[in-house]
Amino acid sequence: MKKFAVVLAGCGRKDGAEINEAISLLLSIEQHDCQYQCFAPNRPQTEVVDHFTEKQVKNEERNIMVEAARIARGKIMPIEQFKADDYDALFFTGGYGVAKNLCDYAYKGVAMEVKPDVTRVILEMHEAGKPIGAMCIAPVMLARLIPDACVTLGSEGTPDADNVREWGANHVQTENGDVCADYEKKVFTTPAYMLDATLKDVYDGAYNMVEAVLDFLDGKI
Repeated sequence: MKKFAVVLAGCGRKDGAEINEAISLLLSIEQHDCQYQCFAPNRPQTEVVDHFTEKQVKNEERNIMVEAARIARGKIMPIEQFKADDYDALFFTGGYGVAKNLCDYAYKGVAMEVKPDVTRVILEMHEAGKPIGAMCIAPVMLARLIPDACVTLGSEGTPDADNVREWGANHVQTENGDVCADYEKKVFTTPAYMLDATLKDVYDGAYNMVEAVLDFLDGKI
């Protein structure tokens, strides 16, 4: 049975992992008869947001891993314990927490850097020749770290797509549920809520992404 690592950026779309995307991904992994282990950085969130008012909460601190444990039902490990040898593939969900906690794209745009602990995980998997999947905004990290990778953030003609090309990667337009599969770089991405998506659209993208990764691992591609 194949085992996948899933990195979560907290809990909640404005300052952590997008919950609908995370659950869609975890469910899709189980539906393909695979196992998963969730990881998250064991450090404070960059900021805390009230998801009702959508405004930043001042003078409040939350831990990324502690918040992500809400989604993982407590079964989560600090990202420092991740070892590429233990997993067949790596996945990232989206949510503003990716752009705030896993990298600083939300603040710096094209000048962003991926956090060192997340960089290590991505590059270890890439150098091991193992596939990496990413949803929603998370593909920006793969575009930043993997030269010539082909990813999708949904629509063409956006600042996000332009930034991908500025980093030396390639961007393709996709629709709801689509997967951009770069078999050479072993990168698989789906737009999720980067588009005007329903929950079913997000689930379809997660399911199709997992299936594309498995087809690659099983030599069907």
